[in-house]
Amino acid sequence: MTIDERLEALTQTVEPLATMHRDNEAAMTRFETTMTRFAQGVNDSVTRLTRIIEAHDIVLDEHEERLKDLEDKQ
Repeated sequence: MTIDERLEALTQTVEPLATMHRDNEAAMTRFETTMTRFAQGVNDSVTRLTRIIEAHDIVLDEHEERLKDLEDKQ
């Protein structure tokens, strides 16, 4: 096998690997973008749920105060 044949064989081996590497990098970038969006969505949902819980706590506190006032009047 001549040097030129070896270089050609090496080129034929490396080119698909380089293409696979580029494809994997692009897929990883898409995955990272998706995960970032997902994490932001989860954070937003947790924030909204926290606000809902706080609002419900306020309502429950108000109900408890009304009940206590009614009990005290009796």
